[in-house]
Amino acid sequence: MKDTATERDVFTLSREEERLLDIGKKVLTQEAQELINVSSRLGVEMIRAAKLVFDCKGRVVLSGLGKSGIIAKKIAATFASLGTPSIFLHATEGIHGDLGMVCRGDVGIFLSNSGETNEVLEIIPYFKRFGIPIIAITGNVSSRLGKEADIVIDASVTREVDPLGLAPTSSAIVQLAIGDALAVMVADMRHLKKEDFALFHPGGSLGKRLLLKVCDVMGSDDRLPVVSEKATVREALFEITSKGYGATIVVDDEERLKGIFTDGDLRRLIEDRGEAGVLSMPVAEVMTKNPKTIDADELAVRGVLLMEKYEVSVLVVMKDGLPVGMVHLHDMLKAGVA
Repeated sequence: MKDTATERDVFTLSREEERLLDIGKKVLTQEAQELINVSSRLGVEMIRAAKLVFDCKGRVVLSGLGKSGIIAKKIAATFASLGTPSIFLHATEGIHGDLGMVCRGDVGIFLSNSGETNEVLEIIPYFKRFGIPIIAITGNVSSRLGKEADIVIDASVTREVDPLGLAPTSSAIVQLAIGDALAVMVADMRHLKKEDFALFHPGGSLGKRLLLKVCDVMGSDDRLPVVSEKATVREALFEITSKGYGATIVVDDEERLKGIFTDGDLRRLIEDRGEAGVLSMPVAEVMTKNPKTIDADELAVRGVLLMEKYEVSVLVVMKDGLPVGMVHLHDMLKAGVA
């Protein structure tokens, strides 16, 4: 069963449980404080690092070993997600052949808490040989890595938060946060837009929400429910039931939009006037004029917002001033937009 704060509050914790919970809270509090500490001391080196990455003509090469390597891989993914070409180079694999993936024009970002990780230090000469600048994120700015790097970012912490003060806990969080900060700074310099972000995530719900247009979601032409303004309610009802939108558009002789007639309109009509003679009435007399519309080239997510705003389940899709389709909320849900 899923545990929630409300459910926990119903029960009385034992002393041991309270002690364990206090440890967890203390870890979060101490790591949060380390982030505040690093934020207060960062300065021009972050700006220089962000500009160096922004001006990079190649890729950003993230490298590290152990926990720093894991963090480096995640930072590489964040850079790529925000539009900066980047790769992860495992320090050990690098000195055994993978350095071939590094090219002139790249920028290196090396992570090492101690700044003395041998495998990381051993790949530095290769970067130097090809004139590839190095940004160091390290907990020891006076280390060999700090001295060899072109830009050094201080990622030191007061202490690790594990019981022994040895496992990479606070230091890993700080490295990750610094990497995120750099990636976001560069994204801001690139003026990254939602549409740009979606291009890097075409397979997920984000891509669907940000890239799909209304014309991609609406049904085919033969599914468009449409009747003439000279039609009767009976004819409109047949069109509604045969096309499955719960509505039909009403057009004039030149196919210009005049209104919409929905199953809700029919129910209200019967409630007001009774069933007698309703089906023979001209649909133009009982339709809803000025229906909600959306352009075919608008983003589908815009359609969802309009549906929510006006509390409707269908929109008439327009192109060059004429109705070309209809989109239902169910279409949005099926496409993963809503």
